[in-house]
Amino acid sequence: MISFLILPMQRVTRLPLLMDTICQKTPKDSPKYEVCKRALKEVGKLVRLCNEGARKMERTEMMYTINSQLEFKIKPFPLVSSSRWLVKRGELTAYVEDTVLFSKRTSKQQVYFFLFNDVLIITKKKRFLNVIMVM
Repeated sequence: MISFLILPMQRVTRLPLLMDTICQKTPKDSPKYEVCKRALKEVGKLVRLCNEGARKMERTEMMYTINSQLEFKIKPFPLVSSSRWLVKRGELTAYVEDTVLFSKRTSKQQVYFFLFNDVLIITKKKRFLNVIMVM
């Protein structure tokens, strides 16, 4: 099923190659040569727009997936936005400093982070669940 959805995109990305071949076969002194070159340029723009749209949809889909995995303790955060995308995610070891009376104690804590283009979310996993709690 997915392969049928990909077919139109694959066809669009092949258009510049076909158009370039046509331009190469067209004589340079022919009046159709300039038209062919202009068409090649426009097809290139179309492919770039299609690729940008596909990337944007992938980003949005990933944002919804991440949003469904997060549980916010205090106040829900509007994670899904058309202007936000994931830059990096992964596990880190955070060093947490606790101050108890007159002493300081440093402890390690495993955290999972999501770095977006405009916000950093640091989380920790809940036990036995596929949900990530935002600290």
